[in-house]
Amino acid sequence: MKVGIMSFAHHHAEAYIQKLRAIPQVELLGVADEDINRGERIAEQHVTRFFRTYEELISTGPDGVIICSENNKHLPLVELAADAGVNVLCEKPIATNVEDARTIVDVCDRAGVLLMTAFPMRFSTPLVGIKDKLDAGDFGQIYCFNATNQGELPKKHREWFVDKTLAGGGAVMDHTVHLVDIMRWYSGEEVSEVYAQTNHIFHADEVEVETGGLELITFENGTFASIDSSWSRPPYWPTWGGLTFEMITERGSILVDAFRQNLTIYRQDWQRAGWAYWGTDANQAMINEFIAAIRDNRQPSVSGYDGLKAVEVVQAAYASADSGQPMRLPLE
Repeated sequence: MKVGIMSFAHHHAEAYIQKLRAIPQVELLGVADEDINRGERIAEQHVTRFFRTYEELISTGPDGVIICSENNKHLPLVELAADAGVNVLCEKPIATNVEDARTIVDVCDRAGVLLMTAFPMRFSTPLVGIKDKLDAGDFGQIYCFNATNQGELPKKHREWFVDKTLAGGGAVMDHTVHLVDIMRWYSGEEVSEVYAQTNHIFHADEVEVETGGLELITFENGTFASIDSSWSRPPYWPTWGGLTFEMITERGSILVDAFRQNLTIYRQDWQRAGWAYWGTDANQAMINEFIAAIRDNRQPSVSGYDGLKAVEVVQAAYASADSGQPMRLPLE
């Protein structure tokens, strides 16, 4: 099976190279990037072919591509791949607005290609374990969630993460989608209402987008949730981010930390401690699922529709923060 990577705007793309190479009988065709200097440098570092245009990569006939461009550039790359009959794994959020997200889903549906959203937390061992127990009826009904997705200011990884046009927003855009997807997955319910407040307390002198947000979400069956989506971690924190939630159910309270499987490492030449993960690799499992879905000619376990529903909640959160009022979904 032949797979290519389109754009290195998102820093996850470099990790995906190694994940693809870890899968037997998968060939990394190469990488394409509109930033020629960045693309050539990364291709050289990872000893792979560099394509100067996305069209050149697509012309080699990949079975699938992983799209890692800036958020607002996902749509044209998805269209290019879908028109050529190439299956797509698209970084999250799949778009910066609902209209583009819906178009991405429709384009792939019409072309008959697979569309998967890059939600690696669906493959986190702690989260999968809780999902299995939910499905077995061990916890009974879900009543509510209290969740956090907090991280450091991401501009040190890529400057575009704090550009409203390219990223679609700030911390709310960056962090909300993961938890919304998990909650939909766990509950089997859709979001009916969103109330949100955002602020600019953190890094006020560095960026113009919001760096903190609190969202209160209600699902169609009455389950409710809160999400703290913020870039609140200090620069000396051991890792770039984290994802936690408390889930209150009919039979008890469950505390989940998706990044708990780690060891804290201290070295004299580091300015901060680091985390070494000993648990399973959620990114590897996600890439494995993309490849397996192509081989089996089936829908991936995380779909483009899942990506669309997460973007709907983010757009509603921004509309609520702007108006000061709760927003009903779907937005008019």
